Amino acid sequence: MNQNKLTIVIDKPVEQVFEFTTNPKYTHLWVPSIQKEVTYDVPPKVGTLYKNWDFNNELSTYQVTEFVKNSSFTLADMDKNYAVRYSYTKLSENSTQMDYFEWMREGKLTKPFTQDILNNLKVILEKQV
Repeated sequence: MNQNKLTIVIDKPVEQVFEFTTNPKYTHLWVPSIQKEVTYDVPPKVGTLYKNWDFNNELSTYQVTEFVKNSSFTLADMDKNYAVRYSYTKLSENSTQMDYFEWMREGKLTKPFTQDILNNLKVILEKQV
């Protein structure tokens, strides 16, 4: 598989879902493979670098290639072979559809996101006041 698309509806405003998923201080709470994520630009913008460490302390670096507040957010690895786009659709004042699409230009995805990861995000966000 060289691409993966997942969708979830979260009962929170689009602004809240967007801010939570683009803020590196929250990533480790909902993405089980990430121990820590940092960036020096909050909020991010095109060109921002995200650095994440997994539980083996291995570093991965991604660059923001698209950023449209409350609408879309795309990251690519440094050699531009892997990319992921988050798209956000406001369904109502308190409901957001988030589409997660990741792909490889060459090769196959080795650790594709699963629906369980997005379900975890939904649980965490919907518990927030």
